[in-house]
Amino acid sequence: MTTASKPSRKVIPIASDHSADKLRPTYEAQHKIYPRNISGIFKNWRWIMIWVTQIVFYGTPWLMWNDRQAMLLDVSTHRFYIFGLVLYPQDLIYLVIILIISALALFLFTAVAGRLWCGFSCPQSVYTEIFLWMERKIEGDRAARMRLDSMPFGFRKFYKKFLKHAAWIGFSMATGFTFLGYFSPVRDLLDNIIQYRLSPWETFWICFYGFATYGNAGFLREQVCRHMCPYARFQSAMFDNDTLIVTYDQARGEPRSGRSRSVDAKKEGLGDCIDCSFCVQVCPVGIDIRNGLQYECISCGLCVDACNSIMDKMQYPRGLIRFSTQNGVEKHWSQREIIRKILRPRVLIYSGLLILLSLGLVFSLSIRPAFKVDVNRDRGVMSRMAPGGMVENVYQIQLTNVTESQHAYRVSVHGLQGVSIASETEFTVNPASERLVAVRLQIADGSIRRGTHPIMFDVESVNSKEHVKQKSSFYMP
Repeated sequence: MTTASKPSRKVIPIASDHSADKLRPTYEAQHKIYPRNISGIFKNWRWIMIWVTQIVFYGTPWLMWNDRQAMLLDVSTHRFYIFGLVLYPQDLIYLVIILIISALALFLFTAVAGRLWCGFSCPQSVYTEIFLWMERKIEGDRAARMRLDSMPFGFRKFYKKFLKHAAWIGFSMATGFTFLGYFSPVRDLLDNIIQYRLSPWETFWICFYGFATYGNAGFLREQVCRHMCPYARFQSAMFDNDTLIVTYDQARGEPRSGRSRSVDAKKEGLGDCIDCSFCVQVCPVGIDIRNGLQYECISCGLCVDACNSIMDKMQYPRGLIRFSTQNGVEKHWSQREIIRKILRPRVLIYSGLLILLSLGLVFSLSIRPAFKVDVNRDRGVMSRMAPGGMVENVYQIQLTNVTESQHAYRVSVHGLQGVSIASETEFTVNPASERLVAVRLQIADGSIRRGTHPIMFDVESVNSKEHVKQKSSFYMP
């Protein structure tokens, strides 16, 4: 994999009784990783997930719903459109619940099957695999890429590197454009690009997200998983001995040794591992799974495909490297016994919480009112005298129509005998819009004691007969 240029290595002297001071590096220098291509069931599943995630990502902004973009987080108007659902800043609680559900789902999947998210759906892994595919198509297989990087700089090397980086940058800019299309109408964004009317901020964010993709997937790659992603660090808190992980059957594989197919391994006292290092060559993060579980492992399963292909050639049973659990390997459990152990207390708790929160979110959205009401007293005047010996209070009522059709609303007031509305009582609000209206309440002077009196505004939808009530107060000087 491509990384930044090799960092200089700080050295410290080590005293020796037999020679002059020796120098030892304080950390290991990073080496470029050249993942080898492999075919197999997990490789196929990775590409299925890549296609699914990218079709959803690139296709969703172009879907239409009620003559507008189906998925749009419109920051400028403070409206979030999610197909038939329109959310406002006041609906932040729904976003919080969705984030909690996502976190619980991640905890559940990790407790059951380790870092499957990282290996098959994480954007970093997905885009790294796409960039590697482009690299292989332009520069060749693993050996060809290694030869190209080692040769002196010349026209052939420049040509291939130029084509690769041009493809990377083009794909990255398309990704940045699509990502911004979730926050700014994607069709208007495309028109602005074609007509050279893109605003400075739109240009900045497309380039920002584009070059973030270019840098992470083209250069940093496995370094993001190793050093930048916090999930790799706290995953151990969600693992236990019954979590499905990529495992190496040490009892079966050791002692490892290179050999031909004609060698009788059992007679020679050898394990099934022929020490071909194929599992290391295909690993996108460059680890040796035979050294045991490591936090860098993203559970992509490519080493399983690689090892199974070697076992087939050697005519050995498959599964020397496989998805299993630590208990399953140590106790030689069958696949059925491993699956039975999945339903343990931790998994049941995560599942129960996830179901409850999901049902709660669906129920809350189903009873969510079709309009919102916010009542505020006029801060400029507490009260004033009106013609006919009436005391008047003025209120600002903000009506928010959260549906995508025009609605009329009727305002009434209760809770204080003798109070009446001296202004309009019916108002029309456009689809998915807000309207601020002034409502004047009057009561005869001296009919009630001085001070503040509680009242209740009742706003009714003329179309659906739905009511929303809001408390306020009336001030008698």
